[in-house]
Amino acid sequence: MGNSHKREIQGIVVKKSGDKTVSVLVERKVLHPRYHKTVKRFKKYLVHDERNEVNVGDTVVAIECRPLSKTKSFRLKTIVARGVK
Repeated sequence: MGNSHKREIQGIVVKKSGDKTVSVLVERKVLHPRYHKTVKRFKKYLVHDERNEVNVGDTVVAIECRPLSKTKSFRLKTIVARGVK
Protein backbone atom coordinates (compact mmCIF):
# COMPACT_ATOMS: atom_id res chain seq x y z
CA MET A 1 0.00 0.00 0.00
CA GLY A 2 2.05 2.90 1.35
CA ASN A 3 5.69 3.60 1.96
CA SER A 4 7.01 0.65 3.97
CA HIS A 5 10.28 2.40 4.84
CA LYS A 6 10.00 3.67 8.40
CA ARG A 7 12.59 6.24 9.41
CA GLU A 8 14.20 5.81 12.80
CA ILE A 9 15.65 8.69 14.78
CA GLN A 10 17.83 8.62 17.86
CA GLY A 11 18.18 11.56 20.19
CA ILE A 12 18.02 13.00 23.67
CA VAL A 13 14.77 13.93 25.40
CA VAL A 14 14.89 17.66 26.15
CA LYS A 15 11.33 18.30 27.32
CA LYS A 16 8.12 16.61 28.36
CA SER A 17 5.57 18.36 26.18
CA GLY A 18 2.13 17.60 27.48
CA ASP A 19 0.60 14.19 28.18
CA LYS A 20 2.15 11.20 26.36
CA THR A 21 4.49 13.43 24.35
CA VAL A 22 8.19 14.19 24.60
CA SER A 23 10.43 16.50 22.61
CA VAL A 24 13.56 14.78 21.26
CA LEU A 25 16.66 16.63 20.04
CA VAL A 26 18.31 14.79 17.15
CA GLU A 27 21.87 15.64 16.14
CA ARG A 28 23.30 14.81 12.73
CA LYS A 29 26.72 15.49 11.32
CA VAL A 30 26.94 17.04 7.86
CA LEU A 31 29.89 17.95 5.68
CA HIS A 32 29.91 21.71 5.02
CA PRO A 33 29.61 22.28 1.26
CA ARG A 34 32.28 24.98 1.05
CA TYR A 35 34.62 24.42 3.99
CA HIS A 36 34.53 20.59 3.97
CA LYS A 37 34.36 20.45 7.72
CA THR A 38 31.92 18.28 9.65
CA VAL A 39 29.30 20.45 11.33
CA LYS A 40 26.46 19.48 13.66
CA ARG A 41 22.86 20.08 12.69
CA PHE A 42 20.06 19.81 15.25
CA LYS A 43 16.34 19.26 14.88
CA LYS A 44 13.60 18.63 17.42
CA TYR A 45 10.87 16.04 16.91
CA LEU A 46 7.77 15.37 18.97
CA VAL A 47 7.57 11.70 19.92
CA HIS A 48 4.53 9.81 21.21
CA ASP A 49 5.22 8.10 24.55
CA GLU A 50 2.09 6.06 25.29
CA ARG A 51 2.97 5.05 28.86
CA ASN A 52 4.72 8.28 29.95
CA GLU A 53 7.84 6.23 30.76
CA VAL A 54 10.48 8.61 29.42
CA ASN A 55 12.22 11.33 31.42
CA VAL A 56 14.28 14.36 30.40
CA GLY A 57 17.87 13.34 29.65
CA ASP A 58 17.05 9.85 28.35
CA THR A 59 18.40 8.72 24.99
CA VAL A 60 15.64 7.17 22.90
CA VAL A 61 14.97 5.64 19.49
CA ALA A 62 11.72 6.59 17.76
CA ILE A 63 10.12 5.18 14.63
CA GLU A 64 8.05 7.02 12.06
CA CYS A 65 4.32 6.32 12.01
CA ARG A 66 1.10 7.85 10.74
CA PRO A 67 0.56 11.45 11.89
CA LEU A 68 -0.73 11.38 15.47
CA SER A 69 -1.28 15.13 15.53
CA LYS A 70 -0.35 18.18 13.48
CA THR A 71 3.31 18.01 14.53
CA LYS A 72 3.72 14.47 15.88
CA SER A 73 4.50 11.55 13.58
CA PHE A 74 7.01 9.47 15.55
CA ARG A 75 6.37 6.75 18.14
CA LEU A 76 8.74 5.68 20.89
CA LYS A 77 10.53 2.45 19.97
CA THR A 78 13.12 1.89 22.69
CA ILE A 79 14.89 3.69 25.50
CA VAL A 80 18.62 3.34 24.81
CA ALA A 81 19.99 4.95 27.97
CA ARG A 82 18.55 6.59 31.05
CA GLY A 83 19.61 10.13 31.86
CA VAL A 84 21.57 10.81 35.02
CA LYS A 85 19.35 11.55 37.99
